[in-house]
Amino acid sequence: MSDEPAVGPHGSRGRVVMLADNGVNGDSRVQKAARSAAEAGWDVVLLGKSPDKHEHVWRLGEAEVRLIPVPGPMLRRRHEYRRAPLRSPLAYPPGPLAAYRKQRMKAWRAELYQRSAALSVAAREGRSRPSVLLGRVKLIPSRLAAKVLGPWVTLRVRRTDALRRKRSRMDSPLDRFTTGFWQSVMGDRCWRRLDPHLWDWELAYGKVVDKLRPDLIHANDFRMLGVGSRAAVRARAQGRPVKLVWDAHEFLPGTKPWDDHPRWHRAQCAHEREYARFADAVVTVSEALADLLAEEHGLPERPAVVLNAPEVARPAAEDGEPADLRGLCGIGSDVPLVVYSGAVARQRGLDTMIEALPRLEGVHVALVVLYPTSSYVMGLLTRAAELDVGDRVHALPYVAHDQVVPFLSTADVGVIPIHHWPNHEIALITKFFEYSHARLPLVVSDVKTMAEVTRSTGQGEVFTAEDVDDYVRAVQAVLSDPKRYRGVYDTPGLLEQWTWEAQAEVLDHVYSRLLSDSPPLATPPKATA
Repeated sequence: MSDEPAVGPHGSRGRVVMLADNGVNGDSRVQKAARSAAEAGWDVVLLGKSPDKHEHVWRLGEAEVRLIPVPGPMLRRRHEYRRAPLRSPLAYPPGPLAAYRKQRMKAWRAELYQRSAALSVAAREGRSRPSVLLGRVKLIPSRLAAKVLGPWVTLRVRRTDALRRKRSRMDSPLDRFTTGFWQSVMGDRCWRRLDPHLWDWELAYGKVVDKLRPDLIHANDFRMLGVGSRAAVRARAQGRPVKLVWDAHEFLPGTKPWDDHPRWHRAQCAHEREYARFADAVVTVSEALADLLAEEHGLPERPAVVLNAPEVARPAAEDGEPADLRGLCGIGSDVPLVVYSGAVARQRGLDTMIEALPRLEGVHVALVVLYPTSSYVMGLLTRAAELDVGDRVHALPYVAHDQVVPFLSTADVGVIPIHHWPNHEIALITKFFEYSHARLPLVVSDVKTMAEVTRSTGQGEVFTAEDVDDYVRAVQAVLSDPKRYRGVYDTPGLLEQWTWEAQAEVLDHVYSRLLSDSPPLATPPKATA
């Protein structure tokens, strides 16, 4: 590496604004990219999403992190704010009116019951009988009205709820027609109608990016691609030659949609197609994904590959010793422990691990996840209790990204039980590299790329995705001879190519090539898996 990197217009090699659509914590790729770029001499500001209405600022090494509030008034689409007089004439208007009327009806009934009870008490206490009778007579119209209006309100509330469900499914002929209409008429610009919430990200981030006056914008994933593209265009219109790097974390057309709304995935794909052409360079997570992106978007050059590998040169923990995985699980070193670390969702296959536990005597499971008390994780714990293995399942929170490898290293097996989705077939995901550097034997499902690498290296066993019987076989095979699988990691050069330090040089080379006044710190090696 050169000893004296060129100095850019911001007193460094150049200002880099990184964009992320999350809270940064929990996204190890974004954190590592920001920290390593800052250490390489770039002036890095990382923008993420605030968890509340306030801006949060801190340092990540030499990089500055800012979390920006992102209001979501456009989360609901236009039709969700309108009445449906033809489709559901009895439904209340969108908004809180239905809930208010339902609650108001309950309050009215409670009031009538209270007044009737008060008259009964007055009669028992011997108060004037005519006044009690008069009070009961006065209640008759209100009680009759309540009997009539109560079912009416209930009917309208039910129709309102039914309309809301129909609008969320959007599977009627009319809904399919309107979705297809906007796609046909607007082409890739149709996301403005299908998911206007994408504008909320632009309106929150755009003005901040403009004020920072970056030399290079690093947009992580598909939602930030639009924000970065528009910011680059605005800067170029002012005479500033800002460069845009798109960091594609996944193959969007092949992902399981994060949002169940039938328009969401179509909107995101259209949004990505519209703005992919604005990227001056594209980086991604695997060789296979690089080929898919180049073909999908007709990119002028193949994306550079920056693997989701862990940092190994940095000390394991900057703020003391890393957390003790087994200690948090409350088990000793002699207890078999399999671990899953990462995002949770049905397609991640964690239910397979739980269903297999009754047949894996004495084995404990650690789930290291961002939100250990989320509804999905709590459902897994409930299922474990039903199987009478609840005491052997431990849900634990994430640790800092530079502590992950030593934290996981005390387990016996690292598990990746993901299902077959196109996006799962094409990459070695972050936890694959983290488990490898923790020198854990692997048990992975038979998704294409990970299964091929695992079989070729011999570092673990492959099982048929969603097949509990085959998963049990794989875990038992690894636990019966762990030294055989751990020994693979002594192969010269195997782990060295799976380090973030090597990937950071690839990313630095991309930045330096785009900002030609700032030469690269090193010639990037070819990232291989």
